Amino acid sequence: MSLPTPGPVPLPTPAGVPLGTPGLIAVAAVIGLVAGSYARALAAGFRDEAGDHREEARSAFLAAVRAVPVPRRPYVLEAATAAAAALVAWQVRDGWVLAAWLYAVAAGAALAAVDWRTWRLPDAITLPSYPILLALLAPSGRLLAAVAAACALAAVYAVLWFARPTGLGLGDVKLAGIIGLVAGALGVQATITAGMAGYLFGAVYAVGLLLTRRATRGSEFPFGPFMLAGALAAVFVPG
Repeated sequence: MSLPTPGPVPLPTPAGVPLGTPGLIAVAAVIGLVAGSYARALAAGFRDEAGDHREEARSAFLAAVRAVPVPRRPYVLEAATAAAAALVAWQVRDGWVLAAWLYAVAAGAALAAVDWRTWRLPDAITLPSYPILLALLAPSGRLLAAVAAACALAAVYAVLWFARPTGLGLGDVKLAGIIGLVAGALGVQATITAGMAGYLFGAVYAVGLLLTRRATRGSEFPFGPFMLAGALAAVFVPG
């Protein structure tokens, strides 16, 4: 006699609201708005100068915990986080995978803000994201696919970093693993889309800088925000 194989464990949505409905999308947008406010407070605690990164991270997280989650001018980060959260709530139809994506949206907002200002992707945000996402994805039944995608995407970025360390940083490699986890939970095509879209968005931005003569071919810019924007494209790929 064979034992039954455990399947995915469904995650109840707020107040039983069905996945993908306008009600849940609105709830996700509000969550994203609040998360964006906290992300702004957290990102403000990371500096671009060298120093004690552990103390910096501790101070940044304490400041974020104490922050009042109210959007502040120019409202860009809060609006972008709310829009991203609403987007994934619209497209992702698995409760646990959606929870993982919403966490990734919040963490990604903080990482994008820090990277854009300091050209850094702090380990204090990227490294804890791995166990958090693994725990959220474990009940979904898609953990193995997510881990495989994370390893594959991180490996690709690691090769690119090794080939041209001035173009990418180790922070980008760690971020690639996080993107691989959430995109891999949606499927192989979603993972490929996330990886390629990040480079596409970065290339479009670089061309824009060249056309407006704000940069030369040798200029560099933080790549993390474009990787994260590319990851959002993955939710449009049918799984």
